Amino acid sequence: MASMDYNDSKEKKMKLSKAVKIVTKAIEQDPDFRMGYQANIAMAFVDECKDTVGFEDMPYDILHQAANKAADRFLTNWCSDSNK
Repeated sequence: MASMDYNDSKEKKMKLSKAVKIVTKAIEQDPDFRMGYQANIAMAFVDECKDTVGFEDMPYDILHQAANKAADRFLTNWCSDSNK
């Protein structure tokens, strides 16, 4: 029974690995797809800052710029790490 669990886990890891490769390729090759991911990552950052720090500590436009740059950096690192 344990070997069946291992095989299921191995199959799931293979499927997940394939899915990550597909998403990574799309991020690299499709600017609109990448922008969608970048925008969602950036807004999660902005929302977290809003909820925990507050906007009075940083002008909104600067926060927004930093969030977009951070999201772009994250995606760039993701893609470069997956190509190693």
